[in-house]
Amino acid sequence: MATIRLTKEQFVKRVSKLGSSISDFKFVGARPAVIDFYADWCGPCNMVAPFMEDLSKEYDEKVDFYKVNVDEENELSAYFGIRSIPTLLFITADGKMSRHTGALLREQLKNEIKKLL
Repeated sequence: MATIRLTKEQFVKRVSKLGSSISDFKFVGARPAVIDFYADWCGPCNMVAPFMEDLSKEYDEKVDFYKVNVDEENELSAYFGIRSIPTLLFITADGKMSRHTGALLREQLKNEIKKLL
């Protein structure tokens, strides 16, 4: 399965209903998830994108991979306090979230994904 680009409406259905603050975050996904907050003009974001695509195929049916364009989805970016891109959110099946700001190499990204399983 390829990385899915999310709008706010899709985010609410697939990942979480947005509460009044991040402390209200409740994961609604069925599997662990990786969410890439990115912009089309961002060099480091463009470096991470092929790794996300590769790993989405490798971990098909085990982990969901999503992308959120920060230029188009300002509300989601603000909700998660995204100040630098790329920022990757890693969410376990039980809803525990961690984040990494900055580009990751493929093996680094893969190691973070392994921690979700």
